[in-house]
Amino acid sequence: MEEIKKGGLVDVFDLKNVDIHIGEIVDEGEGEGEEEWEPMGPHPMPRIATLRDWDFKLLNRYKPFYAPICDMCCLCTYGKCDLTGNKKGACGIRMDAQQGRIVLLACLVGCSAHCGHGRHLLHDMIKKFGPDVPIDFGPEVDIEAPLTRLVCGIKPKTIGDYDEVFSYIEEQIVQLADALHTGQEGSYMDFESKALHMGMLDSLNKEAADIIQIACYGMPTSLPGGGPDVPLVDVGIGTIDTNKPVIIVIGHNVPPAADIGVYLTENDLEDKVELGGICCTSIDTTRVYTKAKIVSALGRQLRVLRAGIADVVVTDEQCIRADVLELCQRVQSPMIATNDKAMHGLVDRTDDNPDKIVDDLVSGRVPGVIILEPDQVGEVAVRTALQMDKKRRSLKFILSDDEFKYYVNDCILCGSCTLACPNGLYIGEANKSAAAGNIKPLADLFDICVGCGRCEQVCKKHIPIVDVMTKAAYPQLKEEKGRMRIGRGPIWDSEIREVGAPLVLGTIPGIIAPIGCGNYPNGTKDAWLIVKEFAERNYIVTLTGCMAIDCALWKDEEGKTIYEAHHGRFDAGGVLNIGSCVSNAHIHDAAIKVASIFAGRPLRGNYEEIADYILSRVGACGVAWGAMSQKAASIATGFNRLGVPAVVGPHGAKYRRAFMSRPDIKEDWKLIDATDGSEVYVEPGPQDLLVACETVEEALPMMAKLCFRPSDTDRGRSIKLTHYIDLNQKYLSTYPPDWHLFVRGASDLPVATRNELLKKLEDEQSWKIDWKKKKIVEGPIRGYNPSFNPTNLERLIRGKK
Repeated sequence: MEEIKKGGLVDVFDLKNVDIHIGEIVDEGEGEGEEEWEPMGPHPMPRIATLRDWDFKLLNRYKPFYAPICDMCCLCTYGKCDLTGNKKGACGIRMDAQQGRIVLLACLVGCSAHCGHGRHLLHDMIKKFGPDVPIDFGPEVDIEAPLTRLVCGIKPKTIGDYDEVFSYIEEQIVQLADALHTGQEGSYMDFESKALHMGMLDSLNKEAADIIQIACYGMPTSLPGGGPDVPLVDVGIGTIDTNKPVIIVIGHNVPPAADIGVYLTENDLEDKVELGGICCTSIDTTRVYTKAKIVSALGRQLRVLRAGIADVVVTDEQCIRADVLELCQRVQSPMIATNDKAMHGLVDRTDDNPDKIVDDLVSGRVPGVIILEPDQVGEVAVRTALQMDKKRRSLKFILSDDEFKYYVNDCILCGSCTLACPNGLYIGEANKSAAAGNIKPLADLFDICVGCGRCEQVCKKHIPIVDVMTKAAYPQLKEEKGRMRIGRGPIWDSEIREVGAPLVLGTIPGIIAPIGCGNYPNGTKDAWLIVKEFAERNYIVTLTGCMAIDCALWKDEEGKTIYEAHHGRFDAGGVLNIGSCVSNAHIHDAAIKVASIFAGRPLRGNYEEIADYILSRVGACGVAWGAMSQKAASIATGFNRLGVPAVVGPHGAKYRRAFMSRPDIKEDWKLIDATDGSEVYVEPGPQDLLVACETVEEALPMMAKLCFRPSDTDRGRSIKLTHYIDLNQKYLSTYPPDWHLFVRGASDLPVATRNELLKKLEDEQSWKIDWKKKKIVEGPIRGYNPSFNPTNLERLIRGKK
């Protein structure tokens, strides 16, 4: 049969024995001119092996450092297999590959959570608003979706365009999951490459999800009401007015909470019912309903629920305690589950009459219900809360003074709680002090406690330790009232134009990105300290998730929170709440925009080149100080593939793997000067891609160090060295042992201490100094070359010597 050409006509009635299959229907003219916005790069929608060479460049410099939690493999019926001493398992796998496999598995779970969230959100938004909701972030944002452009080669115009993006991600997740099966991959390097691929997909997930909800709900962008001066909202347990009915939302998927806000507004109940939240749903709720309050981050979920604050608890997905229904029953708070990924054994009442659902919840005939239609949640939640408030008004869930005294005196100081505690808190000793009349040590433990409740599981006297701790801290909790900016979403292109040069040249010393969970080693004050320290040093601080919440709980000498004390611009000294976990894709996007807007690098399908640019030129460092979840693992790994290092707290070592370099191996630090193709040995900047620190005092100088880049100007390097040395002296009372590695010439040294540092280089490192000219004659790894054009990619060489 003759081929039917595009635009041709055929009479189907004359055809015989022909099956006609209609695929995607494309509008006339669609696809024509698709190249106009930018030529397609070399790697659109990369597969597992597409960016493997880039991954191996990273992995050969930043070698995986494994810290196995378990020496066994128990994933198949050959096992369990002992892999200690480099022994092979029955399938042939060794310890290093098994650790890489577990890392990939963690990233798979994290990436799948964000992908499931994003796809679910897309379904709900298309059902509610249709697929043609435009993606328009206002006059200050032209590059609306840097990761989507970079990874997929797509410039999305409507939310419906993200169907193709999620289809790509979902296919890649399945292929990567396949590699985990027994009898598949056997190389730890390839497992790590696959984990990096999964991390990149997770970054794309997050951007897609946030763009969809921004477009549909009108969350802040550069349209009126958005940007640096977004409103402040209340944060903290003490901000909740318990004289009103209280609804607490928990999770990450905002549509049900948004519907509660709509119902309150439409029924003139905004000032009569409190809507508060825990974790990222609370952040996103304030982006659509600014009367909402953020009760706490994830780490206080157990304590907030057991305090009985909520008249109704509404859950969606992710970061919800598995025993949430039990906790709600304990304090007679009805629960509404709104997502099929977390149904908690309840009965699906989506199609039932709201009157009947409310009556069943208020009467206590059922402890909770499932409502899977977001637009039905608001009515049921609000009506239930209004009635439950009256019913629960006389109930008390904070321990009485007598109960508190009984429990602290009942402690036998066995130490089981301390052994069970992730942070090893001396709970028994604090109980002993409280029994003697001094409750301060016990109250002080409240903030350091990560809220897991494991202590209670091992207590020989069955003391409700969490409740005892809450009682001790309750006077302070009632006064806990912070303020934070609502999530602002994308960094403006106009902001990037202003700061692109200072960031690349080093005169703005870097971007610090505190993100993720609240599994801190020493409480929320560390989160505040990290932000405060770097904002005061004119770094740009961009926050998302639980760290964005926790740093708002503390105030300075003037009574200001960190958000009130610093501006919200993407500029030196700025403190920006970007939004929820999915919003931290905009931090990736900011680095990508620097490469595109400042350096003119093409984005479309050009991941490798942009990642190379960021690794070599953009001083940025993520910090997941309380990283807990698998999502945190995939988030950090996505940053790493893009060339951004990350620091985690001591619990982050339980992810089993770090990416650490060997500064002493010269060959690992060989870059190419793209101007002429010459090879240049450089200083270790950034030194590591993923590293765990034991204390915040160790982490602060580490973050400063990880902002060094080979492209730094001498002035920029001088500024970065100033902060690196000063942070070491301030928190570790010593000079950093490796500061000299980052000195290329005398002009790199801070002016105020130049003579002192030159003397140290001469005496301690045996460098040759010309004291008359105040110049370094011999010693540095390389000299400062202002025209140095660093790259790791041979294809970017412009000319050969």
